[in-house]
Amino acid sequence: MRVFVTGASGHVGSAVIPELLQAGHEVVGLARSDQAAAKIEAAGATVRRGSLDDLELLAGSARESDAVIHLAFRHDWMVTGDFDGAVKSDLDATIAIGEALAGSGKPLVTTSGTGMLAMGGITGRLGTEQDVIEGGPRVDAENYVIGLAGQGVRSAVVRLPPTVHSDLDHHGFVPTLINIAREKGYGAYIGEGDNRWSAGNTRDAGHLYRLAVESAPAGSRLHAVGDEGVPFREIEETFGRMLGLPVRSIAPEGAEEYYGFLARFAAMDSPASSALTRSLLGWEPSRPGLIADLELGHYFKP
Repeated sequence: MRVFVTGASGHVGSAVIPELLQAGHEVVGLARSDQAAAKIEAAGATVRRGSLDDLELLAGSARESDAVIHLAFRHDWMVTGDFDGAVKSDLDATIAIGEALAGSGKPLVTTSGTGMLAMGGITGRLGTEQDVIEGGPRVDAENYVIGLAGQGVRSAVVRLPPTVHSDLDHHGFVPTLINIAREKGYGAYIGEGDNRWSAGNTRDAGHLYRLAVESAPAGSRLHAVGDEGVPFREIEETFGRMLGLPVRSIAPEGAEEYYGFLARFAAMDSPASSALTRSLLGWEPSRPGLIADLELGHYFKP
């Protein structure tokens, strides 16, 4: 298949492209900068210059391709405080691609997050692929894509866990939290730190996207989860051990001062299961889990 991939030069994209190429697919990757274009080209894919703002280009690229994987999200906007703008940009791009594919029978695989379940009120238990939130940030795009199953698109959504980790991860939650601990001189968790984050290895996620584009049934919600729930305190204590820094509890009132834009996520209890995904597609995570990956040391190199 000729697969058009947005976010091709990003963290998860750097695992998705090799997966697709090794399986014999052709990849066309969206690049909004010279640096992104060089990375995509070096990976062996064809470059399509443009951005999420280029809705006509996105639609045209989708129509020209046999399948689409939509990974791109304006994380830089989220970091600077424009989360709503980033969410709208993603929804607009998703709709442009979806409308272009309607009635084609082609596969479209997009991206959401298991953390949206916790934000939607599903707490105190494992979130599953069957859990559905009525609406909200990123959820609206997810629900739109699932709805495309009734419009002649073999649509699927991969929900990524809050922590997608590997040596390919340079700007995600893990390196951000490590940098905060370095700057503050200590690691921190809120209260008892017993809230849980699900996690998944980047390369396992890349494998799941490839399986999804090849064979996921229309209307599938999939979880790229390896670790169902790692206590946040254990994550921060591992940071402290690897950095040689103390780790302590902080009050909820001090979370924003310590974590900045990550404060809303640091207290989130977001365990999730991938049992249905494994059964549906035969997907099995095989790379190191979060704590084992942290202990490999690559996150802590200067």
